[in-house]
Amino acid sequence: MTGGTLKIVFTDEDLVRVRIASRIDELWEMAMSLHVLQRPGGGADLTGWRRQARADLAEAGLLTPVRQRLVPLMPIKAYFPDFLTPYHAQAGPRSGIDALADTPPSRVRHEVDQLRRHAALPATLDDLARGDRRAISGLAGLAARYCRTAFAGHRTTMEHALGRERTRLTRLLSDHGVEAMLTALGPRTRWRSPVLETDYAAGRYEIQLRGRGLTLIPSYFCRYTPVALADPSLPPVLIFPAPRRTPAPDPVLDDALPDLLGPTRTRILRCVAATTGCTTSELARRTGTSLSSASAHAQVLHRTGLITSTRHANIVIHQITRLGAELIHHRTRL
Repeated sequence: MTGGTLKIVFTDEDLVRVRIASRIDELWEMAMSLHVLQRPGGGADLTGWRRQARADLAEAGLLTPVRQRLVPLMPIKAYFPDFLTPYHAQAGPRSGIDALADTPPSRVRHEVDQLRRHAALPATLDDLARGDRRAISGLAGLAARYCRTAFAGHRTTMEHALGRERTRLTRLLSDHGVEAMLTALGPRTRWRSPVLETDYAAGRYEIQLRGRGLTLIPSYFCRYTPVALADPSLPPVLIFPAPRRTPAPDPVLDDALPDLLGPTRTRILRCVAATTGCTTSELARRTGTSLSSASAHAQVLHRTGLITSTRHANIVIHQITRLGAELIHHRTRL
């Protein structure tokens, strides 16, 4: 599955502009998950997801459109179009879908022509290949429906796995620096300053960052080797496999804790305790609260010593303290 090597060449400026994605990039997960749908294996977790996703897509009437219009665009080959995974998705799924829908027809035509060199395309994609605006918009709508349907029952598992990986990388970056973090990206990557080298399915490829920095995007569905964009002029990203571990179930807790802290603050504390660390935005998504509310509750828990909150750039990582863990498990001696 390796096929070649990707080399990413850093300058000193690039080292201070390394960024860790702060949320799930749904369009990259779409691309990687479509590869998972096309190939068996990957362990019990992906086998279970594959079975459930096919059933959910069929029930929603999406299985045939996905097979006819999305799967052919993302074959397990050396190339698939970059416009399918716009950088705007880092701001959230809606931003990514809007950017996909607004892709210039000339770019769609060019990248679909590139794809034809690697894979045959069905007639169902003829309008898209011509750069038809309605076809581009329709593809974006199908991508949005696919993500909502295929990830619905698995989103919590994805959030936990990717949250753990983001926390691990952020800790390394904060405690030991960017080079230590790059060294620890994974078994298929190697940091030899000033080059990050990784096994790469698309052959030999080199990216010169030239001061643009690099966004690291851990992926739940990326299975083997990291992935990068084909067009070197686009904002550089590296998508790499995150460990997929099923999170331990939350401890059985007494009803007295919500009486003490309040129900929302209790959910926030339990959420922090259930992981090795999570960001404020992850707390908001996992507990169903607004970002401002999650931030306010986390600040209170931090001030009372129940959690720690460590800022790095635009990310704050929350972790449970010993006092917080003892309170949850009813071992606090007051």
